[in-house]
Amino acid sequence: MPRWVVLVAGAVALALVPWTLWLTFTLPRRHVSHHYDIAWVGFDVGLAAAFAATAFAAVRASAWLEVAATVTGTMLVCDAWFDVVTSASHDEQIVALVEALCAELPLAALCAWIVLDVQRFRETTNLAAPGER
Repeated sequence: MPRWVVLVAGAVALALVPWTLWLTFTLPRRHVSHHYDIAWVGFDVGLAAAFAATAFAAVRASAWLEVAATVTGTMLVCDAWFDVVTSASHDEQIVALVEALCAELPLAALCAWIVLDVQRFRETTNLAAPGER
């Protein structure tokens, strides 16, 4: 990996610290946004596409399996986070927490398992490695 990639990633990580602190103290606690519905529908369409890509990559024993599972798992964690923190009422927050704990986070953990142990995943699910078909 080129050294500049590490430098850029490190610089962005450092720059995000003061940016996040600034946002913490300046953003309003409440904000009504137009197209809130489109944002969530679009996100869920992307999440469905990520799941489809992960399933397709798993069935094909594609070298892209780890990438697809990483994207899917990341999106699931983001979905859980934003569902919980954007809940308008106590009841909505309870539903969001149940969904996060019973669906989104366990599925994200499954995606992490695929990424971290892809060889064993392929063996357990009887999927051939790339080039073995």
